[in-house]
Amino acid sequence: MEANRSLVEKPLALRLLSFSSPAKSGWGPFIALILLAAVLLLTIFSPWIATHDPLAMDPLNRLKLPSEAHLLGTDNFGRDLFSRMILGGRISLLIGICTAVVAITIGVLIGLVAGFFRLADSLIMRAMDALMAMPSILIAIALVALNGPSIGSVIAAITIPEVPRVVRLVRSVILSAREEPYVEAATALGSSTGKILFQHLLPNTMAPMIVQGTYIVASAILTEALLSFLGAGISTEIPTWGNIMAEGRQYFRISPAIVLWPGLLLTICVLSINLIGDAARDALDPRMKKREA
Repeated sequence: MEANRSLVEKPLALRLLSFSSPAKSGWGPFIALILLAAVLLLTIFSPWIATHDPLAMDPLNRLKLPSEAHLLGTDNFGRDLFSRMILGGRISLLIGICTAVVAITIGVLIGLVAGFFRLADSLIMRAMDALMAMPSILIAIALVALNGPSIGSVIAAITIPEVPRVVRLVRSVILSAREEPYVEAATALGSSTGKILFQHLLPNTMAPMIVQGTYIVASAILTEALLSFLGAGISTEIPTWGNIMAEGRQYFRISPAIVLWPGLLLTICVLSINLIGDAARDALDPRMKKREA
């Protein structure tokens, strides 16, 4: 109980900061943090960094090589590849972050109910098992096909398959936490169910949800790219890393940069997020703390 109390009392931010130093977590997560920060700054300030209008077509300058006028060349419609790539990163990251926020919000609420109320547990978990049994990419393609290729449709399509994973994780945390003495004491003192759930049990899910959130962001970015590459994602009028590569695959032999540059940025972003997630898990997981000690 003392160990649990020390983990709860120690601020979450301090534990998270422990992986930002190379001496504590190694150089991998530190470099990943720098690369991810660079990608985020590049995409956030893309309207000011972009050298051209990302949607402006110039048929006379189709598939041009990198030059002073076009830093990374042009695509098959003569649009500036650098401008489209950094704007596309903004949309891809937006989808990843929104998917993680929505999936965790819904998953935590359902997981709290499933973990605390035994009668609801069986029904909820069978529904989650049914969702997990269906291929996530097929669910996403079907939902986008039904609702149309918009940003909201893609976020919803990627979120639904992620919710069961969050629910299962939250449920496992609540199942163990509800047997703790402080929960039993709160129940004996007549605390309301809402107070027990949100004041005593919910804080136990914060650390695993931070780690799970990083994995959801990375997975959502990859899924969006896959959907766009298959032609089932966002309309090509809105650039994303996925549909930039999808448009450029037909011209790969002539101008491989159309596929390689967005693919490289996508790889750096997803790999950095995963490395940061692993480092955050090591910093927040009590079992890792015990191994280090």
